[in-house]
Amino acid sequence: MGFLDWLRVIVLGIIEGVTEWLPVSSTGHLILLNRLWPGNSTVFTDAFTSIFDVIIQLGAILAVVSVFFHKLNPISSYKTDAQKRNTWQLWLKIIVGVLPAAVVGFFLDDLMDKYLYNWVTVAITLIFYGVVFIVLEKRYSDRNVTITRFSQLSLRTALFIGLFQVLSLIPGTSRSGITIIGALILGCSRFIATEFTFYLAVPVMLGASGLKLVKYLFVRHMSISGTQAAALFVAMAVAYVVSIFVIRFLISYVKRHDFSPFGVYRIVLGLVVLLVFGLLL
Repeated sequence: MGFLDWLRVIVLGIIEGVTEWLPVSSTGHLILLNRLWPGNSTVFTDAFTSIFDVIIQLGAILAVVSVFFHKLNPISSYKTDAQKRNTWQLWLKIIVGVLPAAVVGFFLDDLMDKYLYNWVTVAITLIFYGVVFIVLEKRYSDRNVTITRFSQLSLRTALFIGLFQVLSLIPGTSRSGITIIGALILGCSRFIATEFTFYLAVPVMLGASGLKLVKYLFVRHMSISGTQAAALFVAMAVAYVVSIFVIRFLISYVKRHDFSPFGVYRIVLGLVVLLVFGLLL
């Protein structure tokens, strides 16, 4: 690959690192960039692109593990026995919250790839959920917050948050956005909603990446070349570094602001996509 091809890989990593955590849809942005800036056709085949956009999320996952390692580590020698029990209980809630998306994604993954991974779906969901974010923020701005600590988060609430996360399987929705909004509706504070969304990302994205890789290698019997592996590594490394900063930014942001500006951004971007891509047809 040439310089522009490697520059494109770096840009994809930056986009993944930024949009994975902000409520604007990482998958949607990657689909749009792939359409506007196609990669080297001998390296970025359609099949490889379909797994590249998912596997580079591993860089973002590692960022979550790095930032929240102490909180997520149930065997830390720096924790008391009570704190270790609380961490194990938190992991149980994470697993319960992951189950809905894991089940639906496993059975519908191929259908979604075939029918939903396109710019039309992305544009529609960007606009629709942009409106939803704005409306819900206004409606629940004075909501009664009942969950301010993870110990108050029940398994039932974790499961319902997981049901909201199922919606994010549609490209353009935003996993982080819809999950945080769902948690807010269910009575979580912004801090709890945001952190729990980060935690849910670890098994969800690991599972999605693993499923894509297994299907690619063992079901479709395809291989990954050295250049493709290098592109994956570079994009994941960039996504990791960028995600560290974005996660910390979002944690600080949600303490003082709502998601309405992101809703406006989604609507504007969705309309631009419909206009530009519609004219390109």
